[in-house]
Amino acid sequence: MIQISAVIITFNEERNIARAIESARKVADEVVVVDSFSKDGTVAIAEKMGARVIQHPFNGYGEQKGFAEAQAKYDWVLNIDADEALSPELEKSILEMRSNPQFDAYEFNILTNYCGKWIRHCGWYPNPKLRFWNKTKGCMTTDKVHEGWHLHDKDGKIGFLKGDALHYSYYTISDHLKKIEQYSEIGARFDVARGKHCNFLKLWLWPKWEFIKLYIMRLGILDGYYGYLLCKNSAYAAFVKYQKIRQYTEMKKQGISF
Repeated sequence: MIQISAVIITFNEERNIARAIESARKVADEVVVVDSFSKDGTVAIAEKMGARVIQHPFNGYGEQKGFAEAQAKYDWVLNIDADEALSPELEKSILEMRSNPQFDAYEFNILTNYCGKWIRHCGWYPNPKLRFWNKTKGCMTTDKVHEGWHLHDKDGKIGFLKGDALHYSYYTISDHLKKIEQYSEIGARFDVARGKHCNFLKLWLWPKWEFIKLYIMRLGILDGYYGYLLCKNSAYAAFVKYQKIRQYTEMKKQGISF
């Protein structure tokens, strides 16, 4: 039977971390929390619950999760976010897989709770993510925003586990707007650093297309009021990011630091 390390990265997650650790402990042999110097009670809560806490400066999601994976005692790593928990069905799937893994990595679905509403459309569900793997068989990318994990063997097959990771994403609209500011800033700077730019036509059209895609084509309309808000804010997130890309590109040309 394989042994499992659950790894979680945190920063000011006192509202969520207990739920995540409690859930992870049901399937994992150890829980590792890599914290980027939280200013709230995150670390105290994690230590009280028996997690092994390591402090490490944050320099992007990919790098931080890669560092967390490297701290895992066991080869099999379950990577969950601080605002997630495993559904009973997913717990059962992981426990059954432990005795006889058929693949080197596994995906499972993410079901997101947005301001108290479970979102089942908008392109947010089922939204399978690769979150469970044998760390000797692959590696984490270092993308600062949209991190990912890839098998060394390009022909390697990835398994799928039944059940959902329950993602308690945003408790309020303000939470979402704050995250948009954070993600757009990191993403825009990263994109400009690697030479990406944005013309006015894309700035004007893409947010509109993003809303149509999520609300109409991916049936966000079926998620009611909060589905509408989610799609509008997702379109706004694209608008904010592309504004910043245009501004920072111009600043870069002029030799102005940003």
